[in-house]
Amino acid sequence: MDSDGSVGHEPQTRSRNMMRHRGHVRFWNQGWRLSVSLVAVALVACSSQMRPGGSGGFQYASDAAAIKATLDTTAAGWNRGELPVYLSAYVDSSTAMGSTGLVRGVRGIEGQMRAGYWKTGRPLQMLSYDHLEIRPIGPNQAIVTGQYILTGAGVPSRTGWFTTIWVRVPPGGHPPTGWRMVHDHSS
Repeated sequence: MDSDGSVGHEPQTRSRNMMRHRGHVRFWNQGWRLSVSLVAVALVACSSQMRPGGSGGFQYASDAAAIKATLDTTAAGWNRGELPVYLSAYVDSSTAMGSTGLVRGVRGIEGQMRAGYWKTGRPLQMLSYDHLEIRPIGPNQAIVTGQYILTGAGVPSRTGWFTTIWVRVPPGGHPPTGWRMVHDHSS
């Protein structure tokens, strides 16, 4: 046997570098399999937290109902001309994206409303929502999409679409608690 591991007059087909390389390939394949297995386990764990009704996470029936109730409260406040009630759905640090660009904070959103729909101190038209879709994106976060509809006051109805991001504010957290918007993008 030669020092390179070849026997007799057999042609040398593999160098030591090749053998070392094959060991790395074998190790890489094992590492790759381990990585894929870990990712699969992580995905299964995450999906069980996001499944409607999953333990400790987003409870679809009750959480979606709570978000819808908050939206109903905003519409009722709007329709009574009570801007603070409408704004109660937002956390203080919320952002809103509209036709004028990004607005920061609930006070900024209030200013945007007072400059637009609330110019006269109350909105002219009645607000309602339709085509709501509530999707969990985490145990305490959700995306809500839908259509807002403004009608009445002898003016043409206005409609638009929105995407909002919600978080669950725990009891004892900064008021108001429950499901609140952190971002509102309306067009």
